[in-house]
Amino acid sequence: MSYPGYPPQPGGYPPQPGGYPPQPGGYPPQPGGYPPQPGGYPPQPGGYPPQPGGYPPQPGGYHPQAGGYQPMPAPGWGAGPGFSAVMDNLSNPGFTASNLSSMANQISSSLGGFNQNPSMFTQAPSGFPSPQQGSQQPYGVYPQPGAGMGFPAGPAGSTAPQPMPSYPGTYGGSTPAMPAGAPINRGYRGSIQDFPGADPLKDVEVLRKAMKGFGTDEQAIINLLGSRSNKQRVALLVTYKTAYGKDLVKDLKSELSGNFEKIVLATLKTPAQFDAFELKEAIKGAGTDEACLIEILSSRSNAEIREINQVYKAEYKKSLEDAIRGDTSGHFGRLLISLAQGNRDERETVDIALAKQDAQALYNAGENKLGTDESRFNAILCARSKAHLRAVFHEYKQMCGRDIENSISREMSGDLESGMLAVVKCIKNTPAYFAERLYKSMKGLGTKDRTLIRIMVSRSEVDMLDIRQEYMRNYRKSLYTDISGDTSGDYKKLLLKLCGGND
Repeated sequence: MSYPGYPPQPGGYPPQPGGYPPQPGGYPPQPGGYPPQPGGYPPQPGGYPPQPGGYPPQPGGYHPQAGGYQPMPAPGWGAGPGFSAVMDNLSNPGFTASNLSSMANQISSSLGGFNQNPSMFTQAPSGFPSPQQGSQQPYGVYPQPGAGMGFPAGPAGSTAPQPMPSYPGTYGGSTPAMPAGAPINRGYRGSIQDFPGADPLKDVEVLRKAMKGFGTDEQAIINLLGSRSNKQRVALLVTYKTAYGKDLVKDLKSELSGNFEKIVLATLKTPAQFDAFELKEAIKGAGTDEACLIEILSSRSNAEIREINQVYKAEYKKSLEDAIRGDTSGHFGRLLISLAQGNRDERETVDIALAKQDAQALYNAGENKLGTDESRFNAILCARSKAHLRAVFHEYKQMCGRDIENSISREMSGDLESGMLAVVKCIKNTPAYFAERLYKSMKGLGTKDRTLIRIMVSRSEVDMLDIRQEYMRNYRKSLYTDISGDTSGDYKKLLLKLCGGND
């Protein structure tokens, strides 16, 4: 092309037929440019008028190809008898997410064929996959650790029960078993973790210096023991004796006293040793701490209870079962002995038919008869899995309109009532159960320090974060705040270390 002021350039393209004529008001023809081409549009004064029927066929274009798309006649937007006609013929041409699939089918038939991809219309308007027909809610009824904290919610209100899979084998049922709600991995929920790069030799040196000479550096002990995991703390016992030829526990006892001594020594026991020790303390003496017995035996797993039995026998030369039998009696004693077997079904499967059957059996054993069949309650609450029992509790309420806890309180009394209620609460929501135990240990005049120490030490590497959340939810203040207001000194400092922070 030639530009004004520049001479024509040799070697350009020869004139092409079919070009556009000069337009008025445009640039004058430039020497060396393209000459006017015949067959173009005539000059249009004042702009382009509307063109009827679109552009006419241009010479030199491509001929229609066999097997291609059929050309669309001019009327309408980009389509033939086509798109506007199709839209006019739709039963509801307006767009909504719910009629998208039916619109596509109507358009398909009007245009002469369109193979719908089934995967195109399987999502709900929100972008999440639509529920599949015939699917069912997993029956993991009551949430565990931290209800609105990611665990599956239970059935609401008066919603009709969903059919559920059955136990395989022993428990019968006609449908195959399946998990009672897929467990959600929420990560580590303890407040104390392994200290990275901890050196046992350096740690025992710190403890030795804290106790050597005049006075004791309690803060050094708190800082060290409050930042090591249980396995790191327990390892210090052998390392201390190896390095100094002395017993760490005896040295600590000679330097410390009161509740601070108790909590320090508790942190140096394995979980099974600490539980066995607490059970022994609950049984010995004039009175029995029945709440401690129920708390430990109702909240530990089968494997943990079996290890407790082994440690108890090794440490105290007597079986835990014999100790319980010698200190308790009646239905409460039977409840404890049942729990102490560590033989609860731990499968994460439930059978709705069996759950209804067990709910009916509990109703018949209590509310629906004169007197109470305590052994029936014992058999169901101590043998069935926790997932199954949550379903039973739900079915029970659907059946008689009353929570199982209310029925137990109406039918039982004393230690048996307290024990059965503790088992139910622990099964429904373990962190909430421990939050209640902690709250009651600090409520009112005086503090139940043994309960406070036991829970803070034993749950610090299990579910302390969930307990803190349940505490805040149920009592409208943080566990950290209540501990700070109810305890003092070095004892308080180490408790707060185990708590792990304020909420």
